[in-house]
Amino acid sequence: MASGAMTPYPGNVPVWTNTNNCKACDICVSVCPSGVLGMRYDSTSTLGAMISIDHPEACIGCNECELTCPDFAIYVASKAEYKFAKLTDDAKERQAQIVANNYMSLDQQGVK
Repeated sequence: MASGAMTPYPGNVPVWTNTNNCKACDICVSVCPSGVLGMRYDSTSTLGAMISIDHPEACIGCNECELTCPDFAIYVASKAEYKFAKLTDDAKERQAQIVANNYMSLDQQGVK
């Protein structure tokens, strides 16, 4: 189980969320160095968006998303539970593109 997580490890994934706790603040997206996360438009959410795990294969297990989430809505597997990726130039570039897209998932460009 991820450190401090109340949600059990679902198995074979590096990162998972509890969307019931997520208020769509996008802090987790802003701190992810490898472009794993993004926001998706969601008309049922208070802020009109919801967290999305778009590239789990790129997760490096840094725990920044989990540690910065004010609502305990995102969890990262422990290194004993999952073999994480290495940070690549492609992942860094994807994160830069997500930031430039106002933290929205890249396939959400121009979508409202």
